[in-house]
Amino acid sequence: MIGMFGTAGPRVERHALTVDQLGSLAVPVSDDGIVIGVDQDRVPAVLGLFRPEPYEISFVGGAYLIQIIALRAAAIGARVAIESGRPHLWSAMAQQAGGAQPCVTVQPVGRLGPQGPSATSPVLVIRDCGARPPRNRLAATPWQTTLTLLPFLDPRLAPRLADADLVGLQRVSPTEAQAAAPVLRLAEADTAALPSLADELTLWSAGGTRRYVLLAPTGVESAFLGPPRRLD
Repeated sequence: MIGMFGTAGPRVERHALTVDQLGSLAVPVSDDGIVIGVDQDRVPAVLGLFRPEPYEISFVGGAYLIQIIALRAAAIGARVAIESGRPHLWSAMAQQAGGAQPCVTVQPVGRLGPQGPSATSPVLVIRDCGARPPRNRLAATPWQTTLTLLPFLDPRLAPRLADADLVGLQRVSPTEAQAAAPVLRLAEADTAALPSLADELTLWSAGGTRRYVLLAPTGVESAFLGPPRRLD
């Protein structure tokens, strides 16, 4: 797992079993993380989404990667709540996720209510509210991750990226790259590379560390969502 993405999942009190007791153990095993691609060393990049404290992600780019994250979060048993002014962009994905289980919901901007997350029922809140989103009405709470999707970076709001625990940047304009650079402490090479990133590539930044991650959709995801794209 990539260190910058934090812990793989919840850390709970240790429990011990004898060898004789192992045969009766029948519980699902998961690290509560999702693979979001591979890094420059071809190592899988695993994002540990859910933690015993609130977690904030800001993402500047297209909805495609966020839809992949939503589908994979639902696949590991999380609930996904989407606040969006573009319901048409999310409705088909919401119906596809989880089969018959209503694990993904879509609400208009400002209409999303408390989700009641817990260690056994974590929640991913996706805010697709434009480049200048309104204040989040939901209180920060454990086991709830808030992912704010920004279609582009308003240079005047770039300092807000510093408030996020994790930031993802897809291809942006040179002006946007220059605005993000001092906030995220990007090297000159990274700042210069951002305007020419491929559609599949994202630069993730957390705590002064950076990692380029290449998205590789599964066959099922590609059949449903199409090929990776930066623009919606």
